[in-house]
Amino acid sequence: MARITFSCLPASWYCSVSLLSLGCAPRQRLLFLLILFITSATLLLGTYQRQLWGSQRRPKARVNMYLSLESMEATDVLNPALNYGIVVDCGSSGSRVFVYYWPPHNGNPHTLLDIRQMKDHDRKPVVKKIKPVWVLFSQVSPPWRRTPAQASDYLHPLLSFAAAHVPQNKHKETPLYILCTAGMRLLPESQQAAILEDLVTDVPLEFDFLFSRSHAEVISGKQEGVYAWIGINFVLGRFDHADEEDATVEVTTGSQNQQPISRRRTVGIIDMGGASLQIAYEVPSAITFSSPQEEEAGKSVLAEFNLGCDVEHTQHVYRVYVTTFLGFGGNMARQRYEDQLVNNTLAKNRFLTTQTGLNEDKPYLDPCLPAGLSDTAVRDNNTLYLRGQGDWTRCQEVVRPFLGLHNGTMSPGGVYQAPINFSNSEFYGFSEFFYCTEDVLRLGGQYDSEKYSRAASDFCSTKWSTLKQRLDNKLFSQQADLGRLKYQCFKSAWMYEVLHSGFRFPTNYTSLKTAQLVYDKEVQWTLGAILFKTRFLPLRDLQQETLRQSHPSWLRSSFVYNHHLFSLCILVVVLAILLYILRLRRIHQREQRQAEVLNLIWAEEGEALLP
Repeated sequence: MARITFSCLPASWYCSVSLLSLGCAPRQRLLFLLILFITSATLLLGTYQRQLWGSQRRPKARVNMYLSLESMEATDVLNPALNYGIVVDCGSSGSRVFVYYWPPHNGNPHTLLDIRQMKDHDRKPVVKKIKPVWVLFSQVSPPWRRTPAQASDYLHPLLSFAAAHVPQNKHKETPLYILCTAGMRLLPESQQAAILEDLVTDVPLEFDFLFSRSHAEVISGKQEGVYAWIGINFVLGRFDHADEEDATVEVTTGSQNQQPISRRRTVGIIDMGGASLQIAYEVPSAITFSSPQEEEAGKSVLAEFNLGCDVEHTQHVYRVYVTTFLGFGGNMARQRYEDQLVNNTLAKNRFLTTQTGLNEDKPYLDPCLPAGLSDTAVRDNNTLYLRGQGDWTRCQEVVRPFLGLHNGTMSPGGVYQAPINFSNSEFYGFSEFFYCTEDVLRLGGQYDSEKYSRAASDFCSTKWSTLKQRLDNKLFSQQADLGRLKYQCFKSAWMYEVLHSGFRFPTNYTSLKTAQLVYDKEVQWTLGAILFKTRFLPLRDLQQETLRQSHPSWLRSSFVYNHHLFSLCILVVVLAILLYILRLRRIHQREQRQAEVLNLIWAEEGEALLP
């Protein structure tokens, strides 16, 4: 006979439950079975609810997506949870479209969207580039000058490319941003407005992306610099909450009386191109201006913004100094230098009746060209003959005046430059900073001013014939060519002076890295743009989550209600079975007692019959 014994009960409750008999008093038995059933039902209900609701999104530590395997794989376009965004960069060197995607927000109001660049089935970034608009429209009569209607036609290949990669059912909820930079800024404002109006009118007729008037604009150089700063720091994970092991900084946002907060230190960026130089870095401390003029100048180069989805939280409020120096790029600086050489030489020869630099026999000795190199500078039919002297120290001295220092700073007009805490800061140098240190000198990465200046000086003093031979023997990087060798001496001195004399970086500063890629990827300012533009989207998910928690959905309510109803039905059935078993037992006991009575009567009658 199957029997289950519960020996953990109190001694007075000791009983055994059998399939055929119950060895307890009826009242004890009923109470015991009721406790057993309620306990079992509670365990079952708790287990089921954990299975149903235990998979909800929980805030978790964010892993840098540029180091994850997922970011290297093709984007799963079949995943219905993914969101998409498109940014069109209408730039001076051409127009490009970038497609980004991100999973649902993790529910933590202090974290940003995990935006990543979309990858096609070949694991390549979804990017397409076309020629700049003024190259296409430079023939005879530029169409944009004739009619702005050509704007949407010009961008049609880019938008069609993006539409082909974003799932069709996601088009209506995919934001599209068309952001124009330096090339559009060259056009008159009336033309800019007409072109943007054409885009706002015509693009929605052919594409059903989420696109409105505010999604098409001509951004300033300041905005572009801020977006680049956001993109770099996002890729480096500097917007995540600070860990104990990470470098932190005390930040004061808003008014000076506000309590400072401690968070992960961001990085500054210095980008020297061919024509311009740009710098952007966070200013964590509150700023005080010494004069109204300085305050006005400071507002033009400072940007304070909140990357978080909640304006009430200051965890992601950043104050960034960003400015662009036109003509301070490597190529333009050399051009300005040669312009002055030609003008000064012509003026000097006119008064001194000398011919220095005007013929090959008497070349001008240029300290910023490699030793023994012969070159020319032509301006307005005037040719200046140059011969490299290879004197890097002297080159530093002659290029320093081109910084245009005012009050000891390289700030525009010399009015205001935000302070840098060199003891607690970090910078990345891009473009010419990387080319100057890596292509020839092979010192890219961690910057060391002593090693750099020694290597640059040695390069300048090396004979030109020796440098060409080293290039032929492939002793330099693959990107190095004759142009790089010719102007490396000048550009290396220019970079050094910009850094240490212009921005006043100490020569013993060790927190500068020169780089071309971040995590082996080129980081575009468009990433920062879409991060900023979509910063309020997590509010939608957070509000839905809050609504779900405070007002459970009909599905959850229905499930809980039906589950308790089902449990009640089981309880009624079990109680009915128990009552039936008890009734059968009473009948059985009554029959037993009757049989005992009859047996006793028969026994007594039998004794009476005995003699």
